[in-house]
Order: sequence, then structure tokens, then C-alpha cells
Amino acid sequence: MAVDCDFLVLGSGLAGLNAGLRLAEHGRVVVVTKRGLFETATNNAQGGIAAVTSDADSTEAHVNDTLTAGAGLCREDVVRSIIADGANAIERLVSLGVKFDQTAGEYDLTREGGHSARRILHAKDLTGRELMRALTYHAAAQSNLTLLTDHIAVDLVTSRRIGRGSDDRCLGAYVLDSQSGNVITFRSKATLVATGGAGKTYLYTSNPDVATGGGVAMAFRAGAAIANMEFFQFHPTCLFHPQAKSFLISESLRGEGAVLRRKDGSRLMRGVHPLGDLAPRDIVARAIDQDLKRTGDDFVLLDMTHRDPAFVATRFPNIHTACLALGIDMTKMPIPVVPAAHYACGGIRTDATGATNLAGLWAAGETACTGLHGANRLASNSLLEAAVISERAARSMVEFATGAEEPPPIPEWDPGNAADPDEMVVVSHNWDELRRAMWNYVGIVRSDKRLERAARRINALREEIHEYYWNFKLTHNLVELRNIATVAQLIIASASHRRESRGLHYNTSTPETSDAWCHDTVAHRGINGTIVLDDGSPA
Repeated sequence: MAVDCDFLVLGSGLAGLNAGLRLAEHGRVVVVTKRGLFETATNNAQGGIAAVTSDADSTEAHVNDTLTAGAGLCREDVVRSIIADGANAIERLVSLGVKFDQTAGEYDLTREGGHSARRILHAKDLTGRELMRALTYHAAAQSNLTLLTDHIAVDLVTSRRIGRGSDDRCLGAYVLDSQSGNVITFRSKATLVATGGAGKTYLYTSNPDVATGGGVAMAFRAGAAIANMEFFQFHPTCLFHPQAKSFLISESLRGEGAVLRRKDGSRLMRGVHPLGDLAPRDIVARAIDQDLKRTGDDFVLLDMTHRDPAFVATRFPNIHTACLALGIDMTKMPIPVVPAAHYACGGIRTDATGATNLAGLWAAGETACTGLHGANRLASNSLLEAAVISERAARSMVEFATGAEEPPPIPEWDPGNAADPDEMVVVSHNWDELRRAMWNYVGIVRSDKRLERAARRINALREEIHEYYWNFKLTHNLVELRNIATVAQLIIASASHRRESRGLHYNTSTPETSDAWCHDTVAHRGINGTIVLDDGSPA
């Protein structure tokens, strides 16, 4: 089956839907999403979106906070342009019906780690859900926009892949209908990858199950440049409870006065950093990780019992309700928390409009690496980036599609002699083993030996997955397993290549920061799918 459209959008979070709505003003848009519309990282976002909307704040202060958190790897021109567009992005979202909390007619701003001022707009502790409510309402009403749920992109299609033309260009994608098992060929004038993050590459994560790095993996296979995959942010505070799966405890709690304590009640962050509990996430996560390894404890405590109970329940209704359901009354007792994989600061390398090095392909949201985050993301800058870059990407895609030649016909998917899967336990076993290896060897703190072990194990797993992939018919789980294996290899290769510690990448074998490494780590696809890094050395 083949489908033609003007614009193909892969992903239905803030970046995908915001761009899709803009693109629908200029042509036929298809938005493809892996599961349901609300199964996105955007929907899970609790804290809010960072933007300068108060006279008590300034663009320069927000820029400086972002550069400080980014540990020397932010692209300052990109930082300044995105932050300068913040107020416009907020106006756009409000015009779509997003209702941010207000007090006396002014935005009720909160503060999070690394921020020098209150600048986080939020909707209680359900900001992402409010964004998705407004965006999906408009998307469903847009006649020029088709939403396809339970469809997962398998691979991007390029002119080089199908042997059409010397100049490579993205022509669309092969997409698996998870319900029927059929692969649909989508041909488009311009394609946006907005598939979100890759937290499921790790055993413990705050991310939804769909965060398997598909956008990065597909773009890498298609020939797009991938940058800074070694910088994976671990959120310091995920709920520690056997019945809680991937439940994040927002940094906004610490912004409103919550403190981290050891089991004996002592302050964990005292003396660690001048900002104490509001230190940047990499510092807080490493401090918790180090303390847990020292004490042998399973978790630390996030204490907000000194705040007014009515304020806590009103300001954080989602977290309060979820904790109560597990027997934890956060107004009376501390919350047990642990770090978990949260946000990929690296991704598909783009310019300030979301354009990649592959003609016809754009990326936005967590799957992209624009240069805003550098070596460590400042809290709540992610939704800002998604809103701003998706707007710019839409404009750039329209301009490209207007002047580009009609894409050539794409051959339909050829399954060859693939058989029906006979042992799905192979997929689940490899999935579990890969994620455990990544957690144990490529987590918050790394070493050369750990990275070497990880490389050997992941390479062996990837060979098994590669063989299984080509011998059996596609399933949703198999596509995701193939993608997280590719992402894992990119993370390991990038981490092994960087001979220093910086931001989110901390290697005990090279613990110092070096000016010689104050540049991006860029990976390209080499011969036979090998990873070639920016100095030309194979991984």
C-alpha cells in the first residue's frame, strides 16, 4: 500500500502536533504515532515550559542559566534565538487554548534546578497533559491533517536507497501498521522526525514505553548526522516503589522548597553545590548515585512536609494523588526517590530551523540536537525548544516543498522470504539484557572498562537482533528492539570517544574537563552500518 502526502510527521507530541497544525495550513499532512495520541513524553511532562514572561526576569539571565548548565557545549547563537522566541511560543500555545496557571491575572511562575529566577509556566503538575489536550483538539478538527495511531515508522526512504539521483534526499518512510502487520509506503515532499526520546534504552527511566529512540536510529541509518549521544540526562527524582512504573517526581517540588535527605534525615545536597537542592540535574543525580553506592541504600528521600499541606495538595495534585494511591502522603512523609534515565541531550543534528544534513528531512523535539542543551539540559527548556523549533521547521518545510521537485516513486516494502516470528521470547530477552547492560555500564557514572564491556555485549546483541530482523516478519516490538540497539551503540561509541568528563558525561577514567574536547561528538553511518565519528575514526 502506498500513500502520498505533502508533509509527513513522525510523532505526536508537542513538536509533532504543533508543526503538523502549521503544515496543514499549506498542504496535506499525515501524522504518524506509535501508539495512542497521548502516549508521549509531552503528555508526561509535569514541570512546565521555561520562557521569559516576567519583568523580574530577563532574556540574558535565561541565556546565562542555559549556557552554564550546558557546560560549554551550547551553541550560543541557537540559545539566544530560541530563548528570544520564547514569549512568542507561549502566545502561540495560549492561542491554541493552552491554559497556564495564573494568579491575579499574571502567570504563576515557578523555579527549577539551574534557574536563577521564576520563569517556568505550568498547569498545576500536569503541564504536558494540558498541552496535549489543546493540540489534539485542534488536530482532530483540521481537515487537512490525518492522524494515524498504532503505526510505527520502520525506516526513512532516501533517493540513494532506491537508486534515484546522485543527490540524496529523504522521500518519506516505510511505516508498519501494528494492528494489521502491513507495511505502508509514505511518500512526502518533506518529512519531520519528532519521535521523542530514548529513555527505554535504559532499565530504569521516567519515559513512556514508546521512547525507544526510533527517530535517531532511522535518521542514522538514512545518513543524517547524529550529535552528542553521550549526554543522557538522568532525572534525580523518580518515585521508588514496586508498583510505580516510570513515575516522575517533578523538579518543581524542589523549586517550591522540597529538600533531599538521606534515610537518617541529613541534608544530602548540603555542601555539594552553591544552589543546594536546586543544583543542575547532572550534579544532583551524581550526588544521589554516589550516596546510594556509599550507603547501600535503595533510595533517598524528597521531603516537603515542612510546606503547608493545602498548598502541596493544590499545587501538585497529580503527584499527590499518585503517591496517596501507593500509601505515601507527601504532606506528612518524605517521598522515596531514585535517579532514572530521563532526557537525551543529543540526537539528530539540526540547524536552528530543524533542518538536517539530509535534504527533505527535519527534526524537532527531544529527537533533535539543535545546540540548545549542550552537555546538560536546563530544566523545562525542552518544551520551549519543541515549541520554537517545530514552528520554524514547519516554515522551512513549506519553503522547501514549494521549490522542490516532485519526489520519485518509492518501491513498496519487500518482506522477501521473512517468516512469521517463531520465538518472541528472543525479542523480550534481548530487550531486557540490552537495557540492563546500558544501566550497569553506561549510566550516571562510567569508566573505560565499563564502556568496553558494554560495547562487547551490545555488539553481540545487535548481531543477534540484526539476524532476527531480516529472517522474520516485522512486529512493533522487533522494530523497537532494533532501534534501541542502534541507539545504545551510538551512546557507547560517543561516550568512549570523549576523553574527558563534562556535563552529563562523567567518566572516572578521565574525570577532568578539557578545553580540547569543547566540541560536539558527531557520528555518521559508515560502510556496512558502522559508526564513524567526527574525526573519521570508526567506533
